[in-house]
This record gives sequence, structure tokens and C-alpha cells, in this order.
Amino acid sequence: MNLQADKNYRTIIPPLLTDSERPLWSVMIPTYNCADYLRETLQAVLSQDPGPHKMQIEVVDDCSTKDDPEKVVNELGKGRVSFFRQPQNVGHTKNFDTCLSRSRGQLVHLLHGDDRVRNGFYEKIGKLFLDYEEIGAAFCRHIFMDENSHWQLLSPLESPKPGILDGWFEKIAIKQRILTPSIVVKREVYEQLGSFDHRLSWAEDWEMWARIAAYYPIAYEPEPLAEYRSHSTSNTGRYIRTAENLRDLKRASYIINSYVKDSHKKDLLQRSFQKHTDYGIQTLKQFYLSGDKEGAMAQWKEVWQLSKSPYILWLGLIYWLKFLKRGK
Repeated sequence: MNLQADKNYRTIIPPLLTDSERPLWSVMIPTYNCADYLRETLQAVLSQDPGPHKMQIEVVDDCSTKDDPEKVVNELGKGRVSFFRQPQNVGHTKNFDTCLSRSRGQLVHLLHGDDRVRNGFYEKIGKLFLDYEEIGAAFCRHIFMDENSHWQLLSPLESPKPGILDGWFEKIAIKQRILTPSIVVKREVYEQLGSFDHRLSWAEDWEMWARIAAYYPIAYEPEPLAEYRSHSTSNTGRYIRTAENLRDLKRASYIINSYVKDSHKKDLLQRSFQKHTDYGIQTLKQFYLSGDKEGAMAQWKEVWQLSKSPYILWLGLIYWLKFLKRGK
């Protein structure tokens, strides 16, 4: 697979006029058919609002068809939150591009319309940018939650104390370690590196955070201040069941590997494929436990493409027989 970093697949984010009045923060909230969750998202941001001169808050809707996010914005925002609707559905990656292009702040926070931040997020992440002026981005530990807002899992601890992470690019080049609601990026970084890679349909965020780490120091806050929601109607839920998640991770691995020094390329790519294989096996097992034969077998097929090991062949046979037995 010949996938390299290519600026032709990224939208250019034009710089803003330097003499224009700008807030410190841009909280850009992409949405699509998630108005009920949007209420929680906006409440979490507005509870930390430092005022319009310091923070832009805008919802960018990808032409929702099942609900009315503008109504939610008007009810909760009361004029404080801006709203922009795409004239037609453009897909989540291009909707992210719109968010970045419309942002006016020095620091940009992309916050999905079904995710949340906890109290202290903007204060503590903002402090990292003050303490370490050389960084391009900063992120915090995050919490996985389900469709009912119940906490499920806590992300691994990357460092016990706040500060710049050493050797971060080598770590994130192997696997995704940052989820979008937990990270804030300087707008000037997007201006320099471009937006998300349009060749990717699910792993575009991983490639973006790895690309930034290849060129800039990254800072970390160990307190879990962001909450990522997984539900059946989310992009994550849809792509996992069809195994597009694994296909896209493979594509992203090749692109990210183009940022790696030649002496480490082969090793990091192999380690990345092994991480994706392990992840696919775990997902396969989850589909089996839930009785989803189609989802399980889709994961197995892509795991086989990543590994081609006898163990994976044996594993697929075992689960196929288990499904046959269960169906009797």
C-alpha cells in the first residue's frame, strides 16, 4: 500500500488577519443527528464560559435530518452560542474542516456534539499553553462513557504529572492514544500543517494528532477532564461493525509512517499493525459475546489481512464453530 503524507488531501486553513480582535479559545462543536446529547455538551462548556471576548463557542451542524440542533442552541445558548448549518451533508471530516476554518481563537478545541468536558478543562489545558509556549497541542486523560452517560473506562495514564511528554511521537505513531474531546491545538498549527486527511474515514483524528506530534512538542494533563461517548449511532459504532475501523487504521498507519525516520520505519509499522491486530481480536470477542456474527466475522477478516498468522486463522475457525453451535 503506497500511502504517503500528501497536502493535496488536506484542506488549507487560512490564517486570520493579525490585527483583528481574537478570543483565546474557539470551542467548535461539530454535530450530526445528536441534538439530545448536544444539550449535555453545551451545558458542560457554558458552565466554564469565561465570556465572549475570551471564548468563541459555535455549533457546526452537518445538515442533521433527525433532530433540530439549532433549537437546542437557541434554548441553552440564549445568544451566547453561534450556530452554522451546512447547506448539505458533507461528512464528518469536511465538517471538521469547516469548524477549523470558522474558528477565530488562538486555541482550537474540537468537541463532538455528543461528548463532554468536565469542570477545569479549559483552565488546566490553558495553563499548559502558558507554561510551555513551544507546544503545538495539549491534551488530558479521558473517560469513555456509553449512550446513557455511564462511565465505562479510563484511558491509560501517560504521565503522573502535567508537562511535555518525552518521545511522544514514537508512542502515538504506533496506536491512537488521544481522543478528540481531550485535545486542544493552536490554530497556527492547523494553518501550518493543514486539516484532517480526506483519505481517511475513521482514523483521521489519529493521523492528525500524530502529524502534529511529528513537528511540535505535546503537553499532557493527567487529570481526566474529557468524556468520550460511544453509542450505536456514532461514527465509531457504525465503522466498527463493518470493520472499516481496521481498514482505516491500516491506511493511517502507512501515512503516519511517512513521518518516521527511515531507520525506524519498518519497526514502528510492524508494531502498529500488531496493536491493530490485538484491538481487532478484542473487538471480535465483544461481538461474539453480544451475539453479532456479522460484526465478529468482519473484524476477523480484517485482522487476518493485518496478520496472516496461523493463530488468526485458527481463531476465526473457533469463533465460526461457536456461532454455528450457538445457532443450533
